Amino acid sequence: MTDRPWTVLPPEPLAGTEGLFSLDPAVVHLNHGSFGAVPVPVQQLQRRLYEEQEADPDGFFADLPGRVAAARARLATALGTEPELLALVPNVTDAIAVALANVPLAAGDHVLVTDHGYGTVNEAVRRRAEEVGAELRTVRLPLDLPDGDAVREAVLAEVTDRTVLAVLDGITSSTARRIATPELLRALRAGGVTTVVDAAHEPGMLAGPVPVEADFWFGNLHKWAFAPRATGVLVVRPEWVGKIRPLLLSWEDHQGYPASVEWRGTLDYTPWLAAPAGLDVLDGLGPGLVREHNERLAAYGAALVAERTGLAALPTSAGLSMRVLRLPPAVAETQPQAQELMAAMWRRHAVRTVARPWPGGGVLRVCAQLYNRAPEYGVLADGLAELLG
Repeated sequence: MTDRPWTVLPPEPLAGTEGLFSLDPAVVHLNHGSFGAVPVPVQQLQRRLYEEQEADPDGFFADLPGRVAAARARLATALGTEPELLALVPNVTDAIAVALANVPLAAGDHVLVTDHGYGTVNEAVRRRAEEVGAELRTVRLPLDLPDGDAVREAVLAEVTDRTVLAVLDGITSSTARRIATPELLRALRAGGVTTVVDAAHEPGMLAGPVPVEADFWFGNLHKWAFAPRATGVLVVRPEWVGKIRPLLLSWEDHQGYPASVEWRGTLDYTPWLAAPAGLDVLDGLGPGLVREHNERLAAYGAALVAERTGLAALPTSAGLSMRVLRLPPAVAETQPQAQELMAAMWRRHAVRTVARPWPGGGVLRVCAQLYNRAPEYGVLADGLAELLG
């Protein structure tokens, strides 16, 4: 394999990563994009925070608003935004609910999503549109559609004079594509369309700051930014700050956004307080080195699986730590079929991966993180070859 281009050669393991995670070595963990993996130092800090909480709950909760604000400020700096624009949330599921509850919609309005959107997010948008009598319009993006201009033009082609809201992925979960680029967001904004960006996979994976063009932008930190679960962020444009009403009323509501969105009484806040330690891990290793390692390893893994199984690797976007391959017809076309494929890979080969349903044959996502090694993708490839016959 030495004659292959660098993009499909496996990188060397990054220095300082041995023993950084507590994952079971008997399991082939190739699904970082779903639940992430928390580095040991971050786990240890969260345990100390929990012990501190249990030693003096009253004192811990009395000091909590200031400590959450400090964590918020650190995370905002890392994401290239301002603390007053960022609220901590458990995950993007909470964030999309906040956005949809605060964007005005009326009967007859058009709302855009794409068929690459995350299932529960698209379902939340559908439900909200149905409640007010708005029309949900789904942009169909072929799996083999070239990146960049083609995606942008396909989305803009569905915009009408009644389009008021577009809910788009920063990086799609199922297909590892960038959709909500700054260029697309600017074009939508120029047309008077409110934009909501599901950036679940962006923090830690991409280097750029939160796009200022997005009205609402939210991401998870437990995937690629090494934060404990459940830690997410919601970022809004300045003009929305005074308009945000939280989903639940709590004692911090009088402070307004972002505290009103964050405070949930006796929620476990230790993941949020430990989240900056995940950034410390990333900074200590070198964010650019981590991203390069993961991108190269994901490309290698996808190329190896394609070579050994004959599956087609789908187009992807540069800089991502995930790749996607198209499964044959009648394989993972439905959610039960996708679940069965994943279960079979686990039962027979101890491989954790993810398949998602798609008409005409599902898709298989390959992830790469610092704990992964090149031979693991060979286990995945050989296991798939066996199951697919």
